[in-house]
Amino acid sequence: MANLTDIIAPPFYPIHRDIAAGLHTHYWLKGGRGSTKSSFVGAEIPLGMMKDPQANAVVIRKVGLYLKDSVYEQLLWAIDKLGVSHLWQAKLSPLELVYTPTGQRILFRGADKPKKLKSTKVHKGYIKYVWYEEADEFAGIEEIRTINQSLLRGGSKFTVFYTYNPPKSQRNWINAEVTVPAPDKLVHHSDYRGVPPEWLGEQFLAEAEYLRRNNPNAYAHEYLGEVTGTGGEVFPNITVRAISPEERAGFAHIHRGLDWGYAADPTAYVVCALEKGRLYIFGEIYRYGIKYDPLAEAIKAENPLNGAIYAESADPRSNDELRARGLKITAVKKGAGSVEHGITWLQNLAEIIIDPVTCPNTKREFCGYELIPDGTGGSRDEFPDKDNHSIDAVRYALENDIGRRKARIGNRKEMGIY
Repeated sequence: MANLTDIIAPPFYPIHRDIAAGLHTHYWLKGGRGSTKSSFVGAEIPLGMMKDPQANAVVIRKVGLYLKDSVYEQLLWAIDKLGVSHLWQAKLSPLELVYTPTGQRILFRGADKPKKLKSTKVHKGYIKYVWYEEADEFAGIEEIRTINQSLLRGGSKFTVFYTYNPPKSQRNWINAEVTVPAPDKLVHHSDYRGVPPEWLGEQFLAEAEYLRRNNPNAYAHEYLGEVTGTGGEVFPNITVRAISPEERAGFAHIHRGLDWGYAADPTAYVVCALEKGRLYIFGEIYRYGIKYDPLAEAIKAENPLNGAIYAESADPRSNDELRARGLKITAVKKGAGSVEHGITWLQNLAEIIIDPVTCPNTKREFCGYELIPDGTGGSRDEFPDKDNHSIDAVRYALENDIGRRKARIGNRKEMGIY
């Protein structure tokens, strides 16, 4: 058998010893990209099974479709690295790995088929090992507890692994769960810096270093596995960086939106582009008490080709004033639930990129837009209606896209927003 130091990275040596000593049941292994936490579990399960003829394993992902190309291949890799491939049989239908000397099995299940998961049985021994890969994809600890209650039966000792990259938001259920102490729980954090560089390769390290220099917040989350959100943020998908003129020139279509200011509120005009699920915001006019003439002139300076502008419909007179000055204004109707629908749609974008130099107010609004505390440590289940003028202008600008590509309403819990 191969030397374990060639398979398990140094940060996991203490965890390996802890498992061997049977000190804990639940191992929450969190970390950033390249931390090799999944590689560690992929080796630990077959190792443990070959030492205990009564042990079987179940590997679970939230969606069963992803099992084969992730954890199944990960376990095959580990078995090969251990030098014991000749002792294991790989099956595709049903998806399983069999330790041929004894008939012990590693089963693969998707939580999207709960009946099949709950009815999982083994004909010899018991299910000693359970592995939740991408554990943050599950709805909450209640879902995992229900699964464990079905699987952890009939044995004397169990080992349950939970591997995941921590979500950005402090309020995500899994980030909260690992802070709750329990005598049979061990929480471990790792990142790529503890892994031998030759395991990762020059390209991986170069990309990590590039992100560290150019986007420290994204680097901290993606590579170090840090929780970088404030906890109540509505938009955890924001990146603040410069958007160059060359980058703007490549955008296929420019969107413009306008939110009218009343009394003490500013008028907000934004310029943005939507490319492959990413929103780029790179222009704004943000003025208090601005008159129609200077506003129209400022818009014409930004929009010399007189592209369409989508504005709120609550002030038809103001829209008419801009039309009279030659601008193409389309009023956006505000239907019931349109605000929540639009914001949820924005949450689902892969990334919202804001240029902080050209759009300082838009950056401030998006980054500071947080749910209202409910006084009990949680948040109200509603979006705040303040300091959102640029946000509203963005929603108007993207009205056609929002209406055409429905967002998955009801995913706020999934994103850690309660």
